[in-house]
Amino acid sequence: MRTLFRNGRIVNVFTDTVQKTNVLIEGGRIIGVGAYTEEDADRVEDIGGKVICPGLIDGHIHIESTMLSPAEFVRACLPHGTTTVIADPHEIANVSGLYGIGYMIEVSRKLPMSVYYTVPSCVPATEFDESGGVLNAQDIAVLFSDPHVIGLGEMMNFPGVIAGVPAVTDKINAAHGAGKLINGHAPMITGKDLDRYIAAGIFDDHECSTMAEATERLNKGQWIMIRQGTAARNLDALLPLFEEPVSRRCLLVTDDKHPADLLYNGHIDSIIRQAVQKGAPVLTAVRMATLQAAQRFGLSDLGAIAPGYQADFLILDELETMKVRDVYRHGEKVVDDGRITDFEDPQVRPDIWKAVRNSVMLRKQDRTMFHIEPGHGPCRVIQVIPDQLITRERRIELDFSRNNGVNTENDIIKLAVIERHVDSGHIGLGYINGLGIRKGAIASSVSHDSHNLIVAGVSDEDMAVAANHIREIGGGLAVVRDGEVLADMPLPIAGLMGLGNASEIAEQNRKVREAAAELGSAPGIEPFMNLAFVSLPVIPDIKMTTQGLVDVNAWKRVPLFVNR
Repeated sequence: MRTLFRNGRIVNVFTDTVQKTNVLIEGGRIIGVGAYTEEDADRVEDIGGKVICPGLIDGHIHIESTMLSPAEFVRACLPHGTTTVIADPHEIANVSGLYGIGYMIEVSRKLPMSVYYTVPSCVPATEFDESGGVLNAQDIAVLFSDPHVIGLGEMMNFPGVIAGVPAVTDKINAAHGAGKLINGHAPMITGKDLDRYIAAGIFDDHECSTMAEATERLNKGQWIMIRQGTAARNLDALLPLFEEPVSRRCLLVTDDKHPADLLYNGHIDSIIRQAVQKGAPVLTAVRMATLQAAQRFGLSDLGAIAPGYQADFLILDELETMKVRDVYRHGEKVVDDGRITDFEDPQVRPDIWKAVRNSVMLRKQDRTMFHIEPGHGPCRVIQVIPDQLITRERRIELDFSRNNGVNTENDIIKLAVIERHVDSGHIGLGYINGLGIRKGAIASSVSHDSHNLIVAGVSDEDMAVAANHIREIGGGLAVVRDGEVLADMPLPIAGLMGLGNASEIAEQNRKVREAAAELGSAPGIEPFMNLAFVSLPVIPDIKMTTQGLVDVNAWKRVPLFVNR
């Protein structure tokens, strides 16, 4: 059947113009744009002068980080105009290995959104991590045969790439051998090291937090993914990238975004709105979020309203505010006047479901687990940075005669990362600065990338209560004060995703964030999202793992006390 969409204004991403014209579709594809009439179609829809925009594409996201199942993620994002995502399932792969990846791919096949995957390149992320899954080059090569897989996920082990470590180069060679692209992740790497990293065939990066970083990478041929998520918000620093000619080598991504933000603020549409409010041309922002994302990933029939392209498009009330009315995917209406059309949740094999539902293998904790023996010299304290994933090392003399080194007046509280995949009993202990928490404790089974149990708090007693509550609910988030659980967010799918609908999970997310704020909060800090990255030893400067502190720049473990 041929359908004519007439009296619309299409966003032409090839010429950065808005043109009043008609669009003819058939069989899920656009077959004509121009002076078509009712005689050319079996069915006619009058757009009434509204805007027809290509469907939005998120070029780099971890669906697990939304804490929603893939089906609920789609329900949350389709009304915001996202019709395609490039997802890296390395969160669930680090918990459940090949079973986790199998879960994500299997449930995505029949969803009303195009979900492409990149195979996780770093499971575990580094040799400092203890993960629940391990992927080698042979595993990766097998996964490349799946039509939903279009590349190798972000290569976070940049020291391994630069040094030519065989286990790393084997994965890169597997991608090249299968004709797959490779995503980058090399924060703050410059000069000759950056040259070696890019020369491995890694032609994009989403970790730029300054224009100096972005400019060097653009000059060396990389695509720049402008990231604006929940914790990492790089849009302000990278606004000059919306100018010509550099804008044509950029795309928009969220990377990690919490469900409350998705539901209440939006997805890629939100980044476009924010950019426009800050002075960026709306047509440039739309082009980044459509055509250029498709170009980077070789999706040659996505990202535009033009003959031969897939009929994924939006009907907008307003272009500048990206107010989405209707969404079409493969020519079928999947969002009608802001309301998503219903679809059934896909089912998965019983063995896969069992593997992702039993992921918290943890003994009961007690307060003594969190005691830190005083040492000699200053302590290495992890300082979180507002709106960033990077952390700084502070060296501070702590008073161990008061609360075992905790000093809420100076915003220094205790930090623990506990192995939760095989119950090894391994625990990394230290201190963190910058969260703003002045009482109680928070705990989460979401801690990148190995997703062990991470706890931060003022008292050992509350830290133990928070840790045990996560154990009892099979994974998730919890806020504790004076021995009482103020709020929780169960995430029984790999300790990463919830079972409820998007609205329910977003509401749980809102409540735990509000409860965490009651304990105290610092400007620009979202405690759970920032805490989740404190254990990721591939982002400078210093991180905490189950084995203790890691100096990312020196690529080695370091003791808590400087002079020990």
